[in-house]
Amino acid sequence: MTYQNAEKAYVHWMYQAAGMGGRKVLEALEKTGTPEEIYKLAVKGKLRERLAGKYGRKAERMEVEACSCGVHDIQEAYRQMTDRGISFVTLREQEYPKRLAAVPDAPYGLYYVGRLPEEGKKSIAVIGARNCSEYGRVMAGQFARTLAAAGVQVVSGMARGIDGIGQQAALDAGGYSLGVLGCGVDVCYPPENERLYGQLIEKGGICSEYPPGIAPRAMLFPPRNRIISGMCDGVLVVEAKERSGTLITVDMALEQGREVYALPGRVTDPLSRGCNELIRQGAELVESPQKFLQSLDTGFDGQMSYSQMELPILDSVQGKLLQLLDFQPLSMEALRQAYRDTYGTYMTVPELCHGLLQLCAMDYAGQVGGNYYFRKGK
Repeated sequence: MTYQNAEKAYVHWMYQAAGMGGRKVLEALEKTGTPEEIYKLAVKGKLRERLAGKYGRKAERMEVEACSCGVHDIQEAYRQMTDRGISFVTLREQEYPKRLAAVPDAPYGLYYVGRLPEEGKKSIAVIGARNCSEYGRVMAGQFARTLAAAGVQVVSGMARGIDGIGQQAALDAGGYSLGVLGCGVDVCYPPENERLYGQLIEKGGICSEYPPGIAPRAMLFPPRNRIISGMCDGVLVVEAKERSGTLITVDMALEQGREVYALPGRVTDPLSRGCNELIRQGAELVESPQKFLQSLDTGFDGQMSYSQMELPILDSVQGKLLQLLDFQPLSMEALRQAYRDTYGTYMTVPELCHGLLQLCAMDYAGQVGGNYYFRKGK
């Protein structure tokens, strides 16, 4: 089905007038007449007569909405929206994402700016903790960058932490990414991801089931997670606590029959407990971006133009120290002992301090808690 612009304006009105969660009533209304005819019935106060009793309150609300706006208002509101680059697609139209359309509770309508995912290409959701560790930050970037470079579409919620990091990495690799919002597509949330928001519009896409202008609210985010997983062939969890919003998306993915992948972490790290538990329950363990690509059957041959963890070219002391650093902070004494175990000689404390401070100055390392150092991903 394809609506003409004039008719689409009435569909847009119907969707907003029915309110959130109005898919059932909209499907019932489809059997009543065209969108324009439904609007006219609502204006006359006769819409309730055409619907089953359980939709009476929804129909009454739509009648009130119809009486508050004229035909010109409906057409003008839709024109203003499209002039802002916002598109609206319904479940009955060919442009609606086919993966999502197959989900039982798919939203009746989607608003989007930019482009929706391309049909026939693999899509993977890269999700995880908002307050992620340096390890999670680096892994999210590596996996998303590698996926995007191989033509896999990366979908996520544009949230701070793993979501946004993965999406930025996908765009930086020249790939496609879609951000699914828990607010209107014209609202950038969180505000600190404004740069990512602009790049998604330019190079990828932003979508939401909520009409433009809807502000972010806590109750709106869990439902949007079904769209994130519904748009994809599988979900990759990079980091997650034992109880987290990330696992809501995993539950929805499993209900939708999607594959779930998880990156393992240290058993003592709270941010990896969710992933480790998912693996214990049967999620597929992923070890490297390259092996993950091969498991997705993308035609990837195992060769990439860059290594999974490309080390910078540094002088001998800096290079050796960098290879000893971990994403988890290590004390100077532990590093000194590791240097001795690995290279067969002790570093003096001044030499160690000088080397570590140089790595920090070049942003290859970071310092926490006084004498603890960790490796940064670059």
